[in-house]
Amino acid sequence: MNPENAILTISLFAAFADGANDDREREHIRRFAETLGSDAPDLPCLYQDVLLRRVKLSDATKALGELGQRQFAYEMAVCVCDADGVQGDGERRFLAELKTLLALAGDRESSAFEHQADALADAASFMPARPAAPSRPAAAPAAPVAAQPSVSEAELDKSILNYSILNGALELLPQSWASVAIIPLQIKMVYRIGKAYGNELDQGHIKEFLATVGVGLTSQYLEQFGRKLLGGLLGKVAGKTVGGLGRAATGVAFSFATTYALGQVARRYYAGGRQMSTQLLQDTFQQLLGPAKQMQSQYLPQIEQKAGSLDAGQIMAMVRGNRL
Repeated sequence: MNPENAILTISLFAAFADGANDDREREHIRRFAETLGSDAPDLPCLYQDVLLRRVKLSDATKALGELGQRQFAYEMAVCVCDADGVQGDGERRFLAELKTLLALAGDRESSAFEHQADALADAASFMPARPAAPSRPAAAPAAPVAAQPSVSEAELDKSILNYSILNGALELLPQSWASVAIIPLQIKMVYRIGKAYGNELDQGHIKEFLATVGVGLTSQYLEQFGRKLLGGLLGKVAGKTVGGLGRAATGVAFSFATTYALGQVARRYYAGGRQMSTQLLQDTFQQLLGPAKQMQSQYLPQIEQKAGSLDAGQIMAMVRGNRL
């Protein structure tokens, strides 16, 4: 097993560590594996091997000899485990085993990374708790909600663009943990869009909405890191110069476009009284994704400028809801 496949294999193990991923999340991961095609011809097989336990975690860790490779593999695993919030018992056990297998138990850099990523995941619970409502699929027909936006359509569009630029900028930062902030910021964006149209949403509803649209929580991290990895990151990882590679256009375009398309779908959904079917939500998201990827190059200067102004404290404040 080569180092690239080893790191992707470890990431897939992390994705399934909690044992709670539903069929949609597994489908998102499977589609990602297949869409890489010739870029990663072994990934569909790796997906099956991990899912069916035909490969061991120790097989993957043994293929990583360089410290930088082992640190990056662990960072990816932490991000994937933090994708849907606070880690469960299965994820904590998995990360403890992985840290031992990678001989990182006493590595200060890995421990510092884990602490920062976990803090971001914990800070993502920015919405007030409220009594749980009867469960209903996000896209199921609902009673029309009077559209009473508290902001203008132009202001909503500007807000969506700002979130997209910010999430693109997070991909440019040298710290891998910065990517952990992307999904909480997407959740925050959808929350604010829904509220503008008179909907009080909780995180459970929004995560369900993202999954229905086709934006997986775990799979989103896998795709972000996977495309960077296959774009040539590993050569940099061995020397721990990951920050330079964080500037890969594919990662920026993915986060910018996904956030922008998600925001526009959410705006149409809540403006229309939550009447869009599951299929229409998914089709609309896919139709918006292509143009959004093309927009990324237009806003690249703003993305780079934003990245140059961000620090850990600012990112934490934005995830907590105190800024943006």
